[in-house]
Amino acid sequence: MLSDTPGLHHVTGIVGDPGANAAFYAETLGLRLLRRTVNYEDSLQYHLYFGDATGSPGSVFTVFPDPRGDPGRAGKPGYAAVAFAVPPGSLGFWRERLTDRGIAVEEIASADRFGDRALSVADPSGTRVELVESDADGDPWVDEAEGNANADPVPESAAIRGLYGVTALPADPYGTASVLDTLGFEYEAETGDRIRYRASGDRATAVDLLDRDAPYLREGPGALHHAAVRVPDREALLEWHDLFRDRGYDVSRVKDRHFFHSLYVRGPGGLLVELATEAPTPDGPQTPGLANPDATGHATELYLPPRFEDDRELIEGQLPAFEFGDDRTGVR
Repeated sequence: MLSDTPGLHHVTGIVGDPGANAAFYAETLGLRLLRRTVNYEDSLQYHLYFGDATGSPGSVFTVFPDPRGDPGRAGKPGYAAVAFAVPPGSLGFWRERLTDRGIAVEEIASADRFGDRALSVADPSGTRVELVESDADGDPWVDEAEGNANADPVPESAAIRGLYGVTALPADPYGTASVLDTLGFEYEAETGDRIRYRASGDRATAVDLLDRDAPYLREGPGALHHAAVRVPDREALLEWHDLFRDRGYDVSRVKDRHFFHSLYVRGPGGLLVELATEAPTPDGPQTPGLANPDATGHATELYLPPRFEDDRELIEGQLPAFEFGDDRTGVR
């Protein structure tokens, strides 16, 4: 029997320059760069994983860098923003930190967000990123090891605790609401043109639907690609696959993502939703994007699943070199 999802597993965006965006998420926001790997559909493109100290489901944000791609645009049917959870009372720290780094900060009116206190900024590619005060638990990454320390680390008292949620721009909000309801999200509230659905877990539970006019989504740097929800294991994925297929939804086969298994579904609202397992794959690490949890600093080596190892030399020769921050925490 299928069980309700407890919340988001990860969110994935498309960015431009890999170094600038790695610096934004890993240094400015203080997330851990867990893995520098490749897009399994295009092994000559990076796939970067960021998250909490161990890359636990519900904390992970990933990006596909496409430095030569035409700029993307948030629109229908797609996602307008990704939100991270920060501790209550920390927005003052974040406002000052971001402003000092020349990043424009917008304050989100709590009346427009169901009482949430939040800030909104853009990453170097233009992706809308929100920081929302939340008492959600998490295992923040604080880079304090000697020889690997960020010159200006985020203190644990303000560090991101994981994902908070996403804001979506579906072509048909009612159709997308039916998909969320099927997955186990429940209607919570609405204000103006924003409708909130909430999963039952203890983290990464909010999905807001915007019922407003908007341009069509244009995939490319600055646009979010998809959001993924958590399911227990591959067996559950197979059941979800059959359910969505029986309902006539556009559903993919189950895919081996090395760190987890997943499938993709588009329901009546046109929104791309991934279902990803909390259980690891047999040949992968224990959590998505997990580097050695006892290691210090950021991921520096290109990580490839065994099926790509024979082509390592070719892949490394085609991927662009990039670095950020101090050489000791740089990425090559």
